[in-house]
Amino acid sequence: MSVSRKRFRIEQALIGEDAMPMPVVAEGDAGPMHREIMAELRYIRTQMAIGGGRPVTKENAEASIAREIAEANALLDTYRAQIEQCEKLKIELDLIHDAINRTKQEIAMLHGKSFDGAEMAKMTGELGAVVGGTEEATQQILEATEAIDQAATALAKVTSPDQQRLLSEEIQERVVSIFEACNFQDLTGQRISKVMATMKFIEHHITVMMDIWGGIDAIKAHAPGAVDDRVGDARLLNGPKLAGDAGHASQDDIDAMFN
Repeated sequence: MSVSRKRFRIEQALIGEDAMPMPVVAEGDAGPMHREIMAELRYIRTQMAIGGGRPVTKENAEASIAREIAEANALLDTYRAQIEQCEKLKIELDLIHDAINRTKQEIAMLHGKSFDGAEMAKMTGELGAVVGGTEEATQQILEATEAIDQAATALAKVTSPDQQRLLSEEIQERVVSIFEACNFQDLTGQRISKVMATMKFIEHHITVMMDIWGGIDAIKAHAPGAVDDRVGDARLLNGPKLAGDAGHASQDDIDAMFN
């Protein structure tokens, strides 16, 4: 038994009212034909969804393709911008990595040649020897000066040639003793030169480290403000004045206070 299938409205819209009637199919073939029609309807529905609900035409398809291409190009531009930013970030990270490595090398150099226990103990010993030598020489000079003063006073009172000769010899011996004591300056200069060489070595490598991180101006931007934590009279002690130092009273200023 064969039946004539009813034509759907979508079929009338697609193939026209005057199209040939649908072929008569057997009742046993209704199942496969139904599945085929449903598949076609699903395809049409998909194509209409792509076209924004409008009939799928050549113009709509081209517009859809152009829109997809534009979206893809915009996405590619975004990816390119992100890749460019990542490359810039990598360059900055490489610079930081290199600066850290160079700083480590400078610190290792300082630690190996200046800040190890033996070298620092040697510097401390040199400075201690300077202080001790200066104190000893000063004491020797003061004792010799006092003896010369006493001998000169006695020389003015005695009249015996022998006593005058003895006092003169004592004065000469004390003068020689003063000359010998003044030799401390040479030893002190040598010891301080050793300390200064080490300090210059440290200063050089610290300067190199500051240059690595942008120079002294960049370091000053992160330095805390100077804080004088001394209290009482200690705040007034600034040590001897150096040539060109400001903030020190001159001898003329002091004399003017007493005048």
